[in-house]
Amino acid sequence: MGRRAALRCARERREKQRPSGGPSGEGTATTKTTCKLLAAILALALVALAPAGCGMLGQDEALRLANIGWDENVAVSYLTKALLEDELAHGLVEISNAQDLDATYRGVASGELDAFQDVWLPNQEDLLEGVAGDVEHLGPWFLGKTRQGMAVPAYMDIESIDQLDNTDAEFIFGIEPSSAMMREVVGGDAGGVIPAYGLEQKLVQAPTAGMLAEVERRYAFGEEFAFLAWSPHWMNLRFDIRYLRDPKDAMGETNDPAECSTIVREDLREEDPAAHALMDALALTEAQINGLERAINEEGDPLAGARRWVSENRGAVRPWLEAARDAGEEQ
Repeated sequence: MGRRAALRCARERREKQRPSGGPSGEGTATTKTTCKLLAAILALALVALAPAGCGMLGQDEALRLANIGWDENVAVSYLTKALLEDELAHGLVEISNAQDLDATYRGVASGELDAFQDVWLPNQEDLLEGVAGDVEHLGPWFLGKTRQGMAVPAYMDIESIDQLDNTDAEFIFGIEPSSAMMREVVGGDAGGVIPAYGLEQKLVQAPTAGMLAEVERRYAFGEEFAFLAWSPHWMNLRFDIRYLRDPKDAMGETNDPAECSTIVREDLREEDPAAHALMDALALTEAQINGLERAINEEGDPLAGARRWVSENRGAVRPWLEAARDAGEEQ
């Protein structure tokens, strides 16, 4: 049983065990005084256990947000942290870093994590179905149109994946092996990009940050290579790139636009309505998420960048904060 559930059960047991009072005139004055003293101590203890703010977790509990390392996930989770801690007087918000999607979904389902804000559908449909009864799926936070697939620098004179073997590219730089795009490249439900086209390039699997560093280095030297790309992401602004056509549809559903949304543990709405309402209300356009990622890159620190973006976009964050405050007051 989690600590939140244990605390809730303890409170319920105390309520059930509280005496309803005996017949008038029974008991001594000493007993009555002792009972009053115990009641006072219990009241103080309950006050100490009560949440610090309206509709929020207790002071000794942190809200834990999953971060898989993808830049839009970093941006949105630190934006949430900045808003909760700075604007809503929330307790500590921890960013829990991981590289495995399956473990992240299971962490939210078990209550070890409170939320994961980078759910791409239909890419991660199988993972969501596996925890459907233990999480709440919120609506999309990204208001634009996503794009994902294999890309090359625009200085390479090709338009399609089937032309890649006619270049000097020796590598395809990928990301985490648990991602849907990587599975489709290696050999997913649609057959896999590499086997479908008989590509001769070596596939390099790495954390997203490592892939981006390699892209930046080789792009600067004008080398020929391919890599996995997606939007929204700052790479589309920093580099002049071209998404390659997939005439055999080897990447399957990942060729189609996806929705970016959030999952939270099933009892978060009840136990932390302010945080739940904030994440449910949060919505970003492509320009806004690009601006947020740019601020983070310029500051060199995700929290500092998120705070700067908030200070420069008060009109955008105002309705999210109002929703969170209203939910906290209703509890």
